Amino acid sequence: MSNDPLDQAKALLDEGRLAEVLAITTPLADHPEPSHRALAMHATALKAVGRREEALVFDQRATMRFGNSGVAWHNLAATLGDLGHGAEAVEAMSRGFKLGLDGALSWGVMARSKVAAGDLDGAEQAYLEVLKRAPQRAETAAEYADVVWMRRGDIGEAQAVLDRCAHAGGPPAQLLLTKAKLYEAAGDPDKAAELLALAAERMPDEIALVMAAGQAALERGDLAEAERLALIAETRVPESPGVLNHMAIVYLARGKAELALEKARKGLAFAPENQSLWGWAATAARAVGDPLYKDLYDYDAMVGVYDIETPLGWDSLEAYLADLAKALNGIHLYNVHPSSQSLRHGSQTTYRLTGSNDPAIKAFFKAVDKPIRHHMAGMGAGTDPARSRRTGNYRIEGAWSVRLKPGGFHKDHFHPEGWLSSAFYVETPDSALDTDEKQGWIRFGQPPFKTDPELPAEHFVRPKPGRLVLFPSYMWHGTVPFTTNERRLTIAFDAVPV
Repeated sequence: MSNDPLDQAKALLDEGRLAEVLAITTPLADHPEPSHRALAMHATALKAVGRREEALVFDQRATMRFGNSGVAWHNLAATLGDLGHGAEAVEAMSRGFKLGLDGALSWGVMARSKVAAGDLDGAEQAYLEVLKRAPQRAETAAEYADVVWMRRGDIGEAQAVLDRCAHAGGPPAQLLLTKAKLYEAAGDPDKAAELLALAAERMPDEIALVMAAGQAALERGDLAEAERLALIAETRVPESPGVLNHMAIVYLARGKAELALEKARKGLAFAPENQSLWGWAATAARAVGDPLYKDLYDYDAMVGVYDIETPLGWDSLEAYLADLAKALNGIHLYNVHPSSQSLRHGSQTTYRLTGSNDPAIKAFFKAVDKPIRHHMAGMGAGTDPARSRRTGNYRIEGAWSVRLKPGGFHKDHFHPEGWLSSAFYVETPDSALDTDEKQGWIRFGQPPFKTDPELPAEHFVRPKPGRLVLFPSYMWHGTVPFTTNERRLTIAFDAVPV
């Protein structure tokens, strides 16, 4: 290995040994006259561990010290975009272009920055520039296809983006997975399942495809085929947490809950903080009566319901929520739900709300700080992945808004990237909430796929404007569909311990 500490840091970064990278780069980046490379690598490592706000400081320092470097402006734009500062990201990337940048990666940063800034026409043009330079880039094709789908609801146009990428030599497995998600989002799960089944047959070494085909078979009720495909995946990568998680899902559907719990526990031995594995371990434990379930689904301690206080600057909570609704409606630019999220019949914002400069949105994160801290302190002691990870502090890892139309709902899901998750209600379908079916209520405990025995929701919370619900990210939650001619406007975020 090279004696250059930054070469060593790069090698460690490639191996995912982030604490060691930070140990090397911190003194180099903090030097009174740091090198461009030291600043860039330190910021990259900080972003990799989720410390984006800290990374921004070093990217800004790089543009101040190396203002004629297009790469420095590119890096700054990427971090600003990650944080949801869309307009600033567009400005930074424009500076990079003026300094000579013109590659696919930079145009990709510009596309995401334009999305965050609300300039969807500009974003589409930037995506085209990426694909002009790198037509086989599947990640960009997937992003662009989803923007097309959410803006216009045109499955044919979105599919054409993916097909052009495939014809240019893009990786077929990744593109087929994206296409299947689009078909499902468009209300054609059978077409998605047929596509995945054929793809898995032709590419049995593409484990993600095999598992997706198995999941589709499960959802169609072909449990024998789902198990056959799951066993193929397990044979190829028997210690993969993702594969073991998938095996747990399939065995639950097959009525083999003991086996499901065994697979989930095995996966957790490899990935002890994996929220998805905890979610399915809890489901399997519930099916067999294992005490693990009660530890993980302690609704009294773990699901908190808080009505926020009126933020400073507003005379009443009603006035504040009216301003918040106006701000959120202004950034709901899409007409159709995303292809890869849990909501149906609605729209979702696609950048971090923590980056917004709107006063009402900024006030929201101040208003929820007190209930978050109260909830963390009140969960009590425990060895479960919610209580055992408490540090007394947190950061918001992601934040977005959802607007549901009549008939809208969230499929039951959990948040694999979070620790504590949330639902905050800005506008609610009030006449629906009083129905016997609890239309529009948030429900907990019901998995989204078939299980044997059936496991219905156990806990419900009635929404109301100004109400915040907090719960562990591994906990199944969804929305009871509502049929009244009303809308439902929410903010959701994930918090992680720091």
